[in-house]
Amino acid sequence: MPVRLTLPRSFAAVLADADRPHIGMWVCSGSALVAEICAGSGLDWLLIDMEHAPNGLESIVAQLQAVAAYPVTPLVRVPVNDPVVIKQVLDLGAQNVLVPMVSSRAEAEAAVRAVTYPPSGVRGVGSALGRAARWNRVGGYLADAGSLVSVCVQIESVSAVERAAEIAASGVHGILAGPSDLAASMGVLGDQHHPDVVAAVEHCIAVGRRAGVPVGVNAFDPATARRYLDAGASFMLVGADVTVLARGSEALADRFRGPEPAAHDERTRR
Repeated sequence: MPVRLTLPRSFAAVLADADRPHIGMWVCSGSALVAEICAGSGLDWLLIDMEHAPNGLESIVAQLQAVAAYPVTPLVRVPVNDPVVIKQVLDLGAQNVLVPMVSSRAEAEAAVRAVTYPPSGVRGVGSALGRAARWNRVGGYLADAGSLVSVCVQIESVSAVERAAEIAASGVHGILAGPSDLAASMGVLGDQHHPDVVAAVEHCIAVGRRAGVPVGVNAFDPATARRYLDAGASFMLVGADVTVLARGSEALADRFRGPEPAAHDERTRR
């Protein structure tokens, strides 16, 4: 007889029962080994990225398998709000999906439909073929999928901030504010700490709290992260595997080789 399996709780269920904000980090390296190292760190959740990282379906499934043995909740950020892409990621076994660049209630509702089976949604049915239901070894998967899967969307533009209340009312399980693209949308590219950007993020947090929808944010700077946590953020990204490696290796170089000499003016090299 095949083994009958159960799945972990969704990110939405975990947040609903949380008595503190959940702290996580990006996994952008495309490496299952690095993902496993991060999974054992003691963090609450990991965001495996397909939008700005060298990840395809094969590397995503390998990372999901690598982190499955650890008490951490993985989310996968898909590259686009597309029901086919979302269906493929769900069938790989991702229970929690993050959809970027959502700017309206209609776009948020489309993401909700993409993770939901008919008649309420448009998710294609392939539980016997995919890892999602462990090839039909998870009893009642089709009936229970609504509670086993969650979808969060990213607010990353001025228009999205203006429609934050509509997006929160769309049926999404969470909202993640993206200060980098938000800063670009506001005309302050690269300045995530600009007062207008911070105010927009805090507005999203307040809207989410009123609607009963968890709101998270990306904040690598400890002081900014603390400010958002104090404002009521329910989940937070405080680092990334690639940036930890980049800054850590630079620190080693500075410590043992000394800082690089300042670049000479072009005229001195002639």
